Amino acid sequence: MSLRLGFCEEEITPERPVPLVGFYREDDMSRGVLKPLLAQVSVWEEWSGKSGEEAGTLLERCVLIAIDSIGFTTELTNALRDQVGTELGVSREKVMVCFSHTHAAPEAEAAEGYFDFACKKVLSAAKMALDGMEWVKVRCENGRAQIGVNRRAGNDALDDRVGILEAFGDQEERRLMILRVTAHGNVLKADNYLVSPDYFGDVREVLTETYGCPVMMIQGAAGNVAPKYFCSGNTPVDAQGPKFVRAENALAMMAEELYKSVEKAIAERNPETSGENANANEGSALQAYSKELTLRSVLPSMERAKEIAAEAKEKCRIDGTDWLAELSRLHAQGISVQEEKAEVQYFRIARFCLCGMAYELMTEFALEVAEGLKDEFFYLNGYANGILSYFPTKEEYDLGGYEVYWSLLIYHKAFHRVFPFEREEADKVTEFVMQNAPAGMAKNKALGKNMVGEKIPLTL
Repeated sequence: MSLRLGFCEEEITPERPVPLVGFYREDDMSRGVLKPLLAQVSVWEEWSGKSGEEAGTLLERCVLIAIDSIGFTTELTNALRDQVGTELGVSREKVMVCFSHTHAAPEAEAAEGYFDFACKKVLSAAKMALDGMEWVKVRCENGRAQIGVNRRAGNDALDDRVGILEAFGDQEERRLMILRVTAHGNVLKADNYLVSPDYFGDVREVLTETYGCPVMMIQGAAGNVAPKYFCSGNTPVDAQGPKFVRAENALAMMAEELYKSVEKAIAERNPETSGENANANEGSALQAYSKELTLRSVLPSMERAKEIAAEAKEKCRIDGTDWLAELSRLHAQGISVQEEKAEVQYFRIARFCLCGMAYELMTEFALEVAEGLKDEFFYLNGYANGILSYFPTKEEYDLGGYEVYWSLLIYHKAFHRVFPFEREEADKVTEFVMQNAPAGMAKNKALGKNMVGEKIPLTL
């Protein structure tokens, strides 16, 4: 089996002031650009034979896209995936779109013409990536970095893995680095009005300069993980306490932490477990597919809803008037339950597997799945193929707050749902993700790295 890779990136910075999204404020119009936004496209192919003239036949083509955005709606993202799929001759489930979740990018639905502009750039990058395919080998490793803080009171859970996948050409030159990290894209807080990729941009710059190749950043399950460093004249709710560091150069400090992690992981790489010979292993080295499950939300009584709205007003100055009106309308129509079809997509390159959902998953989801599969290279991520509501764990569901209830008072129209999923749905998701993991991952359920224990070599 042999792999081919094509990569291209395009700038998607808006050309005029646009409404930003990510913070609850009356004036969201941007006032300039701090750093450009990017759309990055990597096209991957697996061939039956050896690289070069003996390549054999094309077995698989998959597309991984990374976009500097808080996230398009699932409807818009699926439209983009379909366009890319048509252009490259693949189905929608072969195209994964990962969003950085920066809180300093345009609201695609509200910024006139921006979505069409971004789509044209992505399609252009996809065409050029396909035109520039070359044979590669891949290696993967995990670093560790303390770039996040769990912003839920009394919760210290963190997925501090820095997943690293490197693609090398025939002469061992790096062609691409994919970096999977976990921390909200809001180092810049509500008093920032400059368009920015947030810390993803700084990390890309530092690592590209160091390693001489493009860097794709993939956001993990960061629903309850705020960045450790922040830059703001305010002290917002998600940056309070001694674990957070206020600094003018907070973006650079996030980049420095990740640079050190990557440098250390590469320097200490173990060839036996890094996937260095992944292309020679038996079985498929490239997969992308989707599975679907149904999730359930039970509406609260109007009495309970009024209590939640009052809490949101007191704690976060969120006006729940529209939310209460929508709940009242649903109750009047006899609707007590809302159901949602959720896509779970898997994108595997050798031993490196990205599993994505559109929700803002809390970090425990990723930890529990990696532990359950005993596989440190399996990464469950949020912000994939769209952006939907926060998804709390069972334990956090009982504690309420912004990630459980209050955010839905703001975004219920965009999410088409007014209340969080039932608390038991959290277990349903983790079990579903593990049951449908790639066969190569399933073989490792009894191997791998215990997340709190000894590292054991893995095989494909």
